[in-house]
Amino acid sequence: MKNLKSPLMNTFFRVLLNRYSLFIFGLYLYTKIIAAQGGIDAGSFFWHWIELFFLLYFYSYFYLILKPGKWRALLAAIPIVLSYFIQDIYFLVYGKVLRLIEVLEIPELMQVLSPLYIVLIAVFIFLPILVFIALINYRNMRPIILGGLPIVSLAVLVVVSPTAYTDFVEKAGNGVVIYSDVHSVRNNGRLTMLAYNEAERHHSLSITEPYRDREKFVSRINAQTAELKKNSNQRNVHMIVLESFLDPRLFQNARFSKNPVHPSFTKLFGDKTNLSRAPVFGGSTAQAEFEVLCGVPALAKLSSIEFNIFTGSSVYCLPGVLNNLGYHSIASNAYKPNFFNAKPAYKGVGFSDINFPKEYSATDKTYISTGDVSQEDYMFDKELLNQNLAYVEKTLKEDKGTPLFNYVMTIYGHTPHILHPELRPEILDVISDYPDDHLQRASNQFYYRTQAIAEYVNKLLKIDKNSLIILVSDHVPPLRNGPNTYRALKYMGNIENDYYYNPLLLIENGRSVNVKNIRHFDLPDIVYNYVTDGAYCRKGSCEFLSKDPLPDRWSYTNEYYLLMAHASE
Repeated sequence: MKNLKSPLMNTFFRVLLNRYSLFIFGLYLYTKIIAAQGGIDAGSFFWHWIELFFLLYFYSYFYLILKPGKWRALLAAIPIVLSYFIQDIYFLVYGKVLRLIEVLEIPELMQVLSPLYIVLIAVFIFLPILVFIALINYRNMRPIILGGLPIVSLAVLVVVSPTAYTDFVEKAGNGVVIYSDVHSVRNNGRLTMLAYNEAERHHSLSITEPYRDREKFVSRINAQTAELKKNSNQRNVHMIVLESFLDPRLFQNARFSKNPVHPSFTKLFGDKTNLSRAPVFGGSTAQAEFEVLCGVPALAKLSSIEFNIFTGSSVYCLPGVLNNLGYHSIASNAYKPNFFNAKPAYKGVGFSDINFPKEYSATDKTYISTGDVSQEDYMFDKELLNQNLAYVEKTLKEDKGTPLFNYVMTIYGHTPHILHPELRPEILDVISDYPDDHLQRASNQFYYRTQAIAEYVNKLLKIDKNSLIILVSDHVPPLRNGPNTYRALKYMGNIENDYYYNPLLLIENGRSVNVKNIRHFDLPDIVYNYVTDGAYCRKGSCEFLSKDPLPDRWSYTNEYYLLMAHASE
């Protein structure tokens, strides 16, 4: 009997404790730990048979191409674990699923990360990758080439025949949920959906072909312009998009040792603070800019950042349409012109005058200077807004009779919310059971920013009272712990999609106004309605005035493809 048990037990332990079983179990345990921290719960790999196949194949391939050694089985897991880890960290910080195309955003990311984060990325991501690459057995190229052929074939399939892969996942997987990347990842696994979303992107690129009739597109814009001209009042419009302008009062489980709002701001706006839903959380400012300037949702169907595929080709977004109405459209951005392809994007949407700080664009004509940003990394709102105010006043005097669209994109308030210790010391404390040092600093920044905003608006009203002034946050910041902080402190009472809502301030002809049902892409309609004295919404359908439930973002897909087809020409 003892002899019979021994082979059975040996076989059992060989199956249970072989490197493949330990790898899958270890990765499964990791997903459970990360889910407990607010990450995506992967369920069981055995429900994701496509994902399980990918994991076992990649692990076998990496094991095969490494040099022999006692750590070989552990080292083979490095690329896969890092793939999962990077996706999970991205989700924990930004609250959304990573897409492969977003790897192209690394240059922009490295420009805004603090040195500490750059060091951590180097140590925990780039260093392990370099170690893995160094330990590949390059003397035996046969397994490297033959084992890599299926990977290359999958990549070619995703690019050349993307629907073949997406159809396979939709039929053989556990369900792709069109409105939720998170649910799709839970159903099918991280690697499976990483390839799926990239295939969807390539499929979307091909879909734009039927929308590329330039003559028909321009004719449509001309018809819109002609209709707007009938009622155009030629009043000026000022739109200020505020980087990470978080109102800490929206956290129900947080108190403050001092009111985080400056008294001058309260005097100006009172309780007339509105909310607008952004397309992003924690980052990707260009997505918010795309919506407020172009009036369609940033669906990220062709790229993770729509601006990244703009070529400068005219798409007649809000600035372009206002140009057709005789406006002078000016863009002023406090950061770098290469950030999210801003320069070609601004040209494409229709700005005739584009300004970046001279410190970042020495060869361009500009009125903006960052001044000394050594203590805070980013230009303070007041510095930018004061310069803009002087420029607007000069422009209005020199171009009398020419209406102005003044667009400003700030940068102060960006993570990690550094304050100048002498000019802007911390003057209040956040009191809560869930401490977050980023929220502490952001709340102090909010006090100084509301003071700067109130000062700017009051001065602007003195020189241009009969105008429309829009101030809106691009997105709320990720803070220290991403969505976890927002949930723990009950941002907006933890309503659905709570951390996509941002402060919005509207002043029409000197009076602060309230609006409801606003999404960032509704703002162009608000502008068109204002410059036509309400005729635009009386003749059309302005959803921000509707009492009915708002349409789903995906219902605007045709409008999105039409615009993006011409933006990428």
